[in-house]
Amino acid sequence: MKKRIEFSLVYRDMWQSSGKFQPRKDQLERIAPVIIDMGCFSRVETNGGAFEQVNLMAGENPNDAVRAFCKPFNQVGIKTHMLDRGLNALRMYPVPDDVRKLMYKVKHAQGVDITRIFCGLNDVRNIIPSIHWAKEAGMTPQGTLCITTSPVHTVDYYSEIADKLIEAGAEEICLKDMAGIGQPALLGALTKSIKTKHPDIIIQYHGHSGPGLSMASVLEVCNNGADIIDTAIEPLSWGKVHPDIISVQSMLKNEGFEVPDIDMNAYMHARSLTQEFINDWLGYFINPANKHMSSLLLSSGLPGGMMGSMMADMGGIRDVINGIHRKKNEPEISLDDMLVMLFDEVAYVWPMVGYPPLVTPFSQYVKNIALMNLLTMAQGKGRFVMMDDAMWGMIQGKSGKLPGELAPEIVELANKQGREFTDADPHTLISDALDTFRQEMDKNGWEAGQDDEELFELAMHPEQYRGFKSGQAKKNFLADLQKAKDAQMGSKLSIKELTAFKHAKADALISPVAGQVFYEFSGDAEAMPCLDPFIGQTYKEGDTYCYIRTPWDELVTIPAALGGKLVDVEAKQGTKVRKGDTLGWIERDQK
Repeated sequence: MKKRIEFSLVYRDMWQSSGKFQPRKDQLERIAPVIIDMGCFSRVETNGGAFEQVNLMAGENPNDAVRAFCKPFNQVGIKTHMLDRGLNALRMYPVPDDVRKLMYKVKHAQGVDITRIFCGLNDVRNIIPSIHWAKEAGMTPQGTLCITTSPVHTVDYYSEIADKLIEAGAEEICLKDMAGIGQPALLGALTKSIKTKHPDIIIQYHGHSGPGLSMASVLEVCNNGADIIDTAIEPLSWGKVHPDIISVQSMLKNEGFEVPDIDMNAYMHARSLTQEFINDWLGYFINPANKHMSSLLLSSGLPGGMMGSMMADMGGIRDVINGIHRKKNEPEISLDDMLVMLFDEVAYVWPMVGYPPLVTPFSQYVKNIALMNLLTMAQGKGRFVMMDDAMWGMIQGKSGKLPGELAPEIVELANKQGREFTDADPHTLISDALDTFRQEMDKNGWEAGQDDEELFELAMHPEQYRGFKSGQAKKNFLADLQKAKDAQMGSKLSIKELTAFKHAKADALISPVAGQVFYEFSGDAEAMPCLDPFIGQTYKEGDTYCYIRTPWDELVTIPAALGGKLVDVEAKQGTKVRKGDTLGWIERDQK
């Protein structure tokens, strides 16, 4: 018999790759004992990534949820693990060193054993500090390789990164195949390369099912020395998520590996509970398309975890593009047409911006560039017109070193806009911040919490935490839930559908992100009293139309595209918008 293969249930990622929200604390407490009863999991993913943000946005304290979910697994010796975005920790933008360091102290105290540390660019400078902080806090640091398929992402490329992470103290290596586009042969060869040099290092494989390669990849990595495989359970397995534990266990058992048995009564109970959670409220935020696999993902390389948000984004942009087509008496495009167009545009944009592995946040940046390109090309403005500072930050090197070379036209555009490139260590560009957040907690009379976990939550997710403490987050969530129910019942038309028919000669300015609209700012992104822009106001190409402060406190500048006369304002000062919403309408001079 071949070696023993162990399994991890990525219960958090199952949800994130399917829809907008995570289960509540009481739901996690109910299912944890059932997961244990299945008897086949040596590990469970209990938090990380967007888990904490979405819990705060739903009005729930994620620290309570993490402690409650981890406790039963800790008691029976099942290891818990979390997803950690390195420089970005648990959010979409960089985190100060002192906050990152505190995270490991908090997470270890909450019962999380292993931290899966990755950098979307595979820049070891963003991973190695976290390895040291995790070890100091008593956690097991798992160095992570973000897998993709491109001319620069070779076995040698990845093996050299693994060597550096292991030398820095990583006790395990994860092959994070977040889009499921890693070719099985490459993954097998990479696993063998790492195991040959480092036979005692544990290798865990994480592969999404989206384009259909995941089962072949599981077999390849196991036959070349992998130790642990990430799996899912119904009704959230397959599709854009992960292979189901039953299929993976069966395949490996018949290949001759030693694998644990599955208690099928417990599996069916966990399956039923998960469906109950979906039916309760989470199902309103799950796009049915996420249950489908698609070979089209192979060309774009986009990860399954962002497909839900991407489908929502496409709807609004498609409405605007179809409005343009109607003006020109051209055929309208279907959602399938739009999907192919977007995948083709991603495939065009990706090499031009240096082949960043398409994982959070860089998958969102590349997708957003491609999506905005489709809009601006339909408007006759060409490509790369609507790129915000976050997208440019990736290109300029502020997030780390890009794996490939930038296209000359991108470099030329950056120079034209006066944007400077940097090769500085990204974490040195960010100042410590914990003292400022301690002062805010003292001012508000808030407790720092057990093991400083509330201080950490404010520092990691300031905007969402403030909304949670004020109660506004819960109100917003309930409003979102009602809108989702209304939309599912077909009782209301969306604002996007109505605005698509407006203004025959005007172009829509589309929000590339969700957030709050401001037309003036002062100091630390605080809004000044300000009048909305007036109808008839004119803009030159490159002028600023407005600013959007995102939920993660990033300030995004919205240009007035190619300029023209403002004919309508859709989003007024202080309005909260979603990605894809119309901000205003500008009519270009037709002379």
